[in-house]
Amino acid sequence: MQDPSQGNVDNLNSARREASRHFRNEKREYLAAKIEELETNSMIKNIRNFYRGISDFKKGYQLRANIVKDEKGFGCRFTQCLARWRNHFSQRFDIHGVNDVRQTDYTQQNH
Repeated sequence: MQDPSQGNVDNLNSARREASRHFRNEKREYLAAKIEELETNSMIKNIRNFYRGISDFKKGYQLRANIVKDEKGFGCRFTQCLARWRNHFSQRFDIHGVNDVRQTDYTQQNH
């Protein structure tokens, strides 16, 4: 008879194998769909989307950082970012009375 901890290890390993197989198959289907999309763009002479798809395919996944910088060039918190955007657009569009806009404290609402 097998001890319970070995049974747990076997269950975990089988779940990992099943998850890997699932994601490998999903990736294979995704790549096949992308290749088919590139082929159709090539056949219908949609050159711009064809080359854009090729360059995206070559680059792979690119992590995009959504960081807003303050005046000094450092990253800022959410409420500071809202104030930064408010100042930016008030200067950009020459809006008067921007201080009348009510600012909600998001940290107190979420907690």
